[in-house]
Amino acid sequence: MLIFMATLEKKLMVTDVCLPISELSGAIHHAREAVDFLGLTGGIVGHVGDGNYHVLLMIDNNNQEEIKRAEQLNEQIVLYALERKGTCTGEHGVGVGKQKYQKKEHGDSLFVMEKIKLALDPDNLLNPNKIFMPERV
Repeated sequence: MLIFMATLEKKLMVTDVCLPISELSGAIHHAREAVDFLGLTGGIVGHVGDGNYHVLLMIDNNNQEEIKRAEQLNEQIVLYALERKGTCTGEHGVGVGKQKYQKKEHGDSLFVMEKIKLALDPDNLLNPNKIFMPERV
């Protein structure tokens, strides 16, 4: 997740996933229902031609319950996408905010990717602590 735009009391939080086009309409309906069910304020936009959509939420950073519901929403849409052969991200948050989904998405391939990273960057200078969990690189 990425927070990048401030308002008086709320900040814009952006999250996204990408799915096969055949799964996209169901994913968007699922996301809209989840936003409403969790009582969040937000909209959905996307690059629907490639299966990528974004949920834009206005979150009060002083309201821990609202932050928790936003995190729940993110997890729900990520898991929905992964269960349908999608990816946890189309553009935003994969390096840090979506590290915890990498194993679920990539399975044993993640270990191979980590080893390639280590072989090419043994001192972890390039994009340190992104994608891979820091204790494993």
